[in-house]
Amino acid sequence: MPTQRDWDAVKDLSRRITDPVQPFLTTETRALVQATAHDVGISPGETARALQDDESAAVLVREIASRISTGSRRLSRTLVEVDRRRDAGDLEGARQLLQDVLAVEVVPHYVDILNTYLQAVDDAP
Repeated sequence: MPTQRDWDAVKDLSRRITDPVQPFLTTETRALVQATAHDVGISPGETARALQDDESAAVLVREIASRISTGSRRLSRTLVEVDRRRDAGDLEGARQLLQDVLAVEVVPHYVDILNTYLQAVDDAP
């Protein structure tokens, strides 16, 4: 399961990357990028290729940070709307919204949360 500390660290690293990219890959940042890339659904092969140099690693770090932020916003908005629809008695609409978001979400942790909500749509609020 991803840790908030690691996700915050990779988002901070993404903000600190400059253009043109200055060297930033250390043993510590490489380990952080490998762990968080896996957390957001990026394959080990793609991660290994990106970690060959600072420029491709910077692209990967930005993608990881984007998946975390975009997925988090999408998840928050979705769960609020699902609750609103469920409270209004629109269980089918709540289910469909969750299924639509599941079709595009790539972060495994967010997928797990969405699936949990989908399984619980019929439960009383």
